[in-house]
Amino acid sequence: MSNPLFRQARQAVNSAKQTASQGGNAEESINKAKNALSSAYANSNAAEQHQLRALQDELNTLQ
Repeated sequence: MSNPLFRQARQAVNSAKQTASQGGNAEESINKAKNALSSAYANSNAAEQHQLRALQDELNTLQ
């Protein structure tokens, strides 16, 4: 079974990227993604943490 917090974090980052690409105010979705990444990171294994760091890098490009 996969980590639901990991899935939520990935979805939140994708949502923030989509909002930013559509020219919308991405601040709220970026903040939600940050919170989701933080929760997922604390409850994930090493492989998931590596992927979460990559998602964090993607999120950082939006700011």
